[in-house]
Amino acid sequence: MLRRQALKLGSVLLSALTLGGWTLLRRKDQPPLLLSARDDADGQHYAVGYRLDGTQVFATRVAQRCHDIINHPELPIALFVARRPGTESYLVDLRDGRLLQTIVSQPNRHFYGHAVIHKSGEWLYATENDTTDPGRGVLGVYRFEGERLVHSGEISTHGIGPHQVSWLPDGETLVVANGGIRTEAESRVEMNLDAMEPSLVLMRRDGSLISKETLGQQMNSVRHLAIGSDGTVVACQQFMGDAHETAELLAIKRPGQPFEAFPVPEHQLQSMAQYTASVAVHSELRLVAMTAPRANRLFIWNLDDASVRLDAPMPDCAGVGAVADGFVVTSGQGRCRLYDCRQETLVGQPLQLPSGLWDNHLHLV
Repeated sequence: MLRRQALKLGSVLLSALTLGGWTLLRRKDQPPLLLSARDDADGQHYAVGYRLDGTQVFATRVAQRCHDIINHPELPIALFVARRPGTESYLVDLRDGRLLQTIVSQPNRHFYGHAVIHKSGEWLYATENDTTDPGRGVLGVYRFEGERLVHSGEISTHGIGPHQVSWLPDGETLVVANGGIRTEAESRVEMNLDAMEPSLVLMRRDGSLISKETLGQQMNSVRHLAIGSDGTVVACQQFMGDAHETAELLAIKRPGQPFEAFPVPEHQLQSMAQYTASVAVHSELRLVAMTAPRANRLFIWNLDDASVRLDAPMPDCAGVGAVADGFVVTSGQGRCRLYDCRQETLVGQPLQLPSGLWDNHLHLV
């Protein structure tokens, strides 16, 4: 049964397009490769690649924990981006896991866990922290020279503590989730919780600002993004205020409209333990999925009318990404699962991947 499910998922993924926060490339000569950051039982860090049947393609040991992964649009390489406040990101050959380059952050900078590559394949933009002015957000700009990255400069994110960066569908407009929290070098200690400045920024590649918007709660840190094919931006948050407060942990910016809270039912907001990990949009099915690992819950809503499609327990649910028929979800403690959202009742089917120890993001090529 599980083998048939894995084979079905392989077919689904091979035919899928770019959806949500995952990039699925058409590869006629081989099945999809799942990329993620994982730890082993001893706490050692790895950049890993797995086939859907659980076959390990590579497990490259790295010195620092990684967070998100972004692949090159033409070359068989990907950057495993250091988790905040890491200073090393790793360019890996996807064919065998060979470490091609360790990208060390510039002096007085550290990585924030996310990056994007321009559709031309020439430029990479990574969210970074200026530690001389703690929290001042910058996008480190890097240029590909063959299978190596060379630092070229940086541009401001027009905010503090940038976390995820994404593209609008035009492939030229950058979307930045500025978390609003100041941290110093080699530290995850928040310095300004009483004066946070979270924001959602749209900007051009030359660094010029298009728009900067905020939510109503100052201590609601904008973290992760998913972009619909129509340009809808969905953001999930981490609330840094008092434990008894209810926070707007999912927000949306539809084209031509303001950045505002997504209408999540009050009881669901209260169940999220003020923390979310990952969000994905399914443009064809008009769905949005979000994980809340501290609450051990996965949520799926209709993107247009906010009706609830799924509110289900899942231990330490982590990364979520859209595939042709629904969503794949990873777990820090349990099994990775596929949710077929074309069915009336959504039931998670376990995948033949190692259980647990997955980071908050998963990427397929």
